[in-house]
Amino acid sequence: MVAMTSDRSDLSFRVGREEIRVRRRYEVLSIANDIVIGLWFLIGSILFFSESTTFIGTWLFVVGSAQMLIRPGIRMTRHVHLTRIGSRTPDSRRDY
Repeated sequence: MVAMTSDRSDLSFRVGREEIRVRRRYEVLSIANDIVIGLWFLIGSILFFSESTTFIGTWLFVVGSAQMLIRPGIRMTRHVHLTRIGSRTPDSRRDY
């Protein structure tokens, strides 16, 4: 919840302790997911340098692409979780 003060230059935020914990947990999960995706693509790219490892590299690209589908799942789960605990700002406009 955002409240404007009388001089309209300051904003104050009221966020419950549970909401902050939920937001941080999903942010960490999203960051970890992005790091693993980056590793799949980096390793897959390196494996493309040799013809003997191209097949494995291709599969790492497939795995990384499939894991990118997890990203919106994390956001949706976060949204539902925040709504269930009664967050007043469950929107995803400021997501990681």
